[in-house]
Amino acid sequence: MELSLIVTLFGVAVAAGCVDAIAGGGGLITMPSLILAGLDPVSAIATNKLQGSAGACSATYAFARRGLIRWPEARPIALVAGLASILGALCVSLLPRAVLDAGVPVLLVAIALYFATAKRMSNEDAAARMSAGLFAVTVAPAVGFYDGVFGPGAGAFYMVGFVTLLGLGVVRATAHTKLANAASNLGSLALFAASGHVLWPIGIAMAVGAFLGAQLGSVLAMRLGARLIRPLLVTIACGMALRLLSDPANPLRQAVLGYFAAG
Repeated sequence: MELSLIVTLFGVAVAAGCVDAIAGGGGLITMPSLILAGLDPVSAIATNKLQGSAGACSATYAFARRGLIRWPEARPIALVAGLASILGALCVSLLPRAVLDAGVPVLLVAIALYFATAKRMSNEDAAARMSAGLFAVTVAPAVGFYDGVFGPGAGAFYMVGFVTLLGLGVVRATAHTKLANAASNLGSLALFAASGHVLWPIGIAMAVGAFLGAQLGSVLAMRLGARLIRPLLVTIACGMALRLLSDPANPLRQAVLGYFAAG
């Protein structure tokens, strides 16, 4: 394995870790890079989970040091998300991938529109519409399971839940999202590591890069708050939707093109 390749992927992970700590979507940067580096899709996903876990844990640590995580509420949510991600990774071959490929871009665009137009989008907490306990047994396992099965947009889905249902301010919601992301990433990573799909030299180098980048991203998120997180989240959600739809095999893309061709 060439040193230049590892150094390049380290730099990619630094950038991805920074973006991911602020608004999620770092996989948009790292996954294509791993594929271009010559990794097969399964190894790319597995290795990406390693760097993603490191970045999420790094961001969680940075936010926790500032007292932005409510641990009594956050622990059960993270635990359930992690367990659900393991179940999702185990069920990945049993679920209709075409449904995910078609549905996720639509959800991401809807999330982008929500964050772009929502009137209440500040750093201040608001009244919760759901208890943390109910959130832990409904939203957390659903998003965690999805993260184990597929992954893109999981951070955005967590953010919507924390902001709209638990009433968290944008910065605190980002902190809780990183903890939940770390748990679901670590859950699926455990399965990939056990099956031998992680390329450790690349994965460790990228994990260090993601850890450092996430520290920088966390500082920016805490300093600039909603002014930075809101527009970046909208951009990342739209970027992920376009990235998924750019695949010629995407069933939603095929359906739309087929409709216009028929017309």
